[in-house]
Amino acid sequence: MFILKRTYLKNATHGELFINGDHIAYTIELPWLDNQTQISCIPEGQYNLRRRYSTKFKWHWIVENVPNRSHILIHPANNALIELKGCIAPVTKITGEGRGESSKKAMQKVLETLAKFKVNGQVKLLIIEETQT
Repeated sequence: MFILKRTYLKNATHGELFINGDHIAYTIELPWLDNQTQISCIPEGQYNLRRRYSTKFKWHWIVENVPNRSHILIHPANNALIELKGCIAPVTKITGEGRGESSKKAMQKVLETLAKFKVNGQVKLLIIEETQT
């Protein structure tokens, strides 16, 4: 199971991605603002991920069946407030609120890791708050 454990801050959401208990990357997202389009991170819950290609982000993952949202991606970004509209960005290190570094490197690690765990082309993602176990 691919798990994103989140910590909610005033102006951003930070997280850590795990697969089978192993750390894969840190994440940056927009703050939780009641799932409002383009200004909020998505709700906690379980989602299907599907690998996808676009000219802008190259290979990345799309988060499917997000309530009242569409085109939520896992893609590279180093500044949540400037580069994200509800998506999840893996980073190698969190450097400030909503900021990280080496996102393309972290994204490559996510792509390589998740490729090993695909079932019927999909991966399951569970998003929870850090304090939950």
